[in-house]
Amino acid sequence: MTEVFLLLVAVALSLACGAFVAAEFSLTTVERGDLERAVERGERGAAGALKAVRQLTFQLSGAQLGITVTNLVVGMLAEPSISKLISGPLEDIGVPSSASTSVALVLGTAVSTVFLMVVGELVPKNWAISTPLAMAKRVGTPQSWFSAAFRPFITHLNNTANHVVRRFGFEPAEELAHARGPQELVALARHSAKEGALEADTAELFVRTLNLADLTAENVMTPRVQVVALDLQATCEDVANATRATGLSRFPVYRESLDSVVGVAHIRDVLAVPAAERPLRTLGQVMREPLFVPESLTVDRLLDRLSGRQTMAVVIDEYGGTAGVATLEDIVEEVVGEVRDEHDPHETPDLAPAGTDEDGRARYDADGSARLDQLARVGLRAPDGPYETLAGLVAAALGRIPAAGDRVEVAGWRMDVVDATGRRAARVLLHAPAAEDAGTAVQAEKTGQAGRAGRAGGGELSGDTDAAGQSARGKRGEHGEHGKRGEHGEHGKRGEHAEHAKRAERGEHEEEGR
Repeated sequence: MTEVFLLLVAVALSLACGAFVAAEFSLTTVERGDLERAVERGERGAAGALKAVRQLTFQLSGAQLGITVTNLVVGMLAEPSISKLISGPLEDIGVPSSASTSVALVLGTAVSTVFLMVVGELVPKNWAISTPLAMAKRVGTPQSWFSAAFRPFITHLNNTANHVVRRFGFEPAEELAHARGPQELVALARHSAKEGALEADTAELFVRTLNLADLTAENVMTPRVQVVALDLQATCEDVANATRATGLSRFPVYRESLDSVVGVAHIRDVLAVPAAERPLRTLGQVMREPLFVPESLTVDRLLDRLSGRQTMAVVIDEYGGTAGVATLEDIVEEVVGEVRDEHDPHETPDLAPAGTDEDGRARYDADGSARLDQLARVGLRAPDGPYETLAGLVAAALGRIPAAGDRVEVAGWRMDVVDATGRRAARVLLHAPAAEDAGTAVQAEKTGQAGRAGRAGGGELSGDTDAAGQSARGKRGEHGEHGKRGEHGEHGKRGEHAEHAKRAERGEHEEEGR
């Protein structure tokens, strides 16, 4: 009967070991936010669990002490008890008495080890991982009581361990880092979408929002070569004509050249002028103060600046010249993709699937303004170089100004220049490597909708930029694709004072908030 009693004690200690294991895993896997919300709802055990999480290192040390002690005692009690109980039956079935003791010891060790591993380790571990909040609420408070009872001993052990850790050059942490960095959140969102916990569109929207922190005004602006601008001596009638021709509502106003922007003309201010007076009133009388920002300004700070009456910013490069313009719509399009209304003409997206080759390789119809991060989403990893867009990549690979019909291979991708206007590759047909899965075309469909197609402030008219200024800003000219409405065109007879866009390859940028 003594052996049976000792076995019952061993079983109880195995269950206690399971409680310590459950506490260890539940406290390390539970989300603090879930615990805090449970405390606010007044759920039983939540407050004790939250207190334990705030002293995580100490509580884990207590759990380890409990696990170690219970394991040792279970081994001391269970193995000899089981061996003694089964040695007699072994002799009864013919096992020699000289060998029965050894066989019983081996069997006792095996049985006690398996029982302790399953009941005292694996079951509570898996249970705690699958339901960390519920388990933490059950075992958090008892674990805190146990740790408090042995506080001096646990503190000594913990301090000794921390001293050893510091000798290796690391600083121990009392709590787990529950906060997540942007890259961790991006990975978490994509994993959640892959597992079906999040809709793919929702995850993509979340990722785009987080990626705003990595973007600057230069990344989201409409480049200088696509800016529709009006001379200071232009009239209100010219603004109305420009709006009818382009669908835009705001225009930078310059004196002599686009490097000297003095204001912003808004169609709403023009419409407030009586129609009979519009041909007589110049923009200097109705224009608003311009907002100037450096091209290195982060998008989140740019968003703060673009509030109230200021919805367009003139982006200034490091040389003091005008690099382009940025609007609220530009930032919104970085998150939700292309924004289009009934006034916008049809425009081709930056990147779109174009079927497959005869050998099954996926093809993509790409605009020269497609950014490298957009290309990466369909598997094209461009090597590092002095370029930011597909057009720049093609020019760098060719070593000259691209021409229609040129072909080049980069990172296993074949690139055929379909259109080369404005001294750049305006349209390129991409052929994926042979091993590329054509199924990535689905991702490209979403990526293609994030083009710069509707940028406010870009269009057919831009300043007569001198060669030096164009060299200083050479790689910006491919940032935004705005259709093919006005290659190298003027603003027609309606905008005599508008600056001619000899270098603009295509279309306008659309107004924000129409």
